[in-house]
Amino acid sequence: MTQRGTRSGPRYLTVPELLILAVGTFTLGVDGYVLSGLLPEVSADLHVSMSTAGQLTSLFAIVYAVGSPIVAALTGNWDRRALLAGGMAVFIVGMILQATGSSFAMVAAGRVVAALGAAAYQSNAFSTAGLLSDDAHRARSLAVVAGGGSLALVAGLPFGILVGQAWGWRHAMWILVVLATISCLAVAFLPAAHAPSLGLRGRVRVLTDARVGSVLIGSTMVLLPAFLLISFLPSVLHVSGTLVVIAMFGVGCGQVLATAAVPRLIRWRGSPFVLVLGACGITVFAALLIVTRTTEVGAVVTLFGLGAGAGAAIVPQQHRLFALVPTLAPIAMGLNGSAIYCAAAVGAALGGAVLAVGGAGALAPAAAVIGLLAVTVAAVLRPERRNE
Repeated sequence: MTQRGTRSGPRYLTVPELLILAVGTFTLGVDGYVLSGLLPEVSADLHVSMSTAGQLTSLFAIVYAVGSPIVAALTGNWDRRALLAGGMAVFIVGMILQATGSSFAMVAAGRVVAALGAAAYQSNAFSTAGLLSDDAHRARSLAVVAGGGSLALVAGLPFGILVGQAWGWRHAMWILVVLATISCLAVAFLPAAHAPSLGLRGRVRVLTDARVGSVLIGSTMVLLPAFLLISFLPSVLHVSGTLVVIAMFGVGCGQVLATAAVPRLIRWRGSPFVLVLGACGITVFAALLIVTRTTEVGAVVTLFGLGAGAGAAIVPQQHRLFALVPTLAPIAMGLNGSAIYCAAAVGAALGGAVLAVGGAGALAPAAAVIGLLAVTVAAVLRPERRNE
């Protein structure tokens, strides 16, 4: 008689168990967006420029991108619950350092610690959902966990602005500490989950697997144009304040709805098709933004579509990794998380260069051109053929 916590135990996680993981990804997601709404308060409180305060977000992304695959490789076949609880505990320490830091250096150190904790938690949340699901339910499980991060996009920026205006940015950090503590304690209610036993050499082998590399390239390329636009949304819309919040809310709503629809789309046509569909959506709506960015309703509707395209592109890649390299999937998930953060960093860097050279009007056309390249990459890179 098999036990509930083993790989051959439960055929899929229950919805309450998946929601425990989603609360964690929601908390980490809010942290990723909340500083965007609090940069003026952070800048004034720490006596640094806005551009310097903005580096806190970049620092988090870099540390996450580097740390995620390293944590995945070193932790091997540990019980995912230990990694989830440990990662969230480290994240809590980082948030407390930020909430109490009296200087920019101390807050930056807190961002580094929080990023390491997030890297340990987030990829393992998806690994847990994938490991404890059979093929028929894996897409649904991954989508529910991803839904936590998508909801964070809806709530993160408005949350940051409202809390910052009412109580100050440090209170937002403390609220996240509370959410993270709840998430950490709730991990105890999850069943055990262990990745297949591999030696360190076997875990490192994922770095040279061409199939994994193809998926990672696809993840980065497809999401890059969306991050380029979102990173400079006030410049794209040529406004600030309320409309930016509404626009971000539109992006988040589109991402949530698309993430919810992805499992059915994957069952219908498969993950490669859904990725190409998402890439096409990002490209089309980036191009439409050239025209609609000057009208409030048009811009919000277009950004809703952009968010839907991005939402359709995340879960298919995770699903493909479990299908392509099931024994290496937990480590590959960490690499895919790094690929997404690389897309965010490169998108922001390219957006800054485009803004400096061509002005705000060049951002949407640049995203559309990159999107066309991304559609081509998504259509051409088909690692599934290597398994045939």
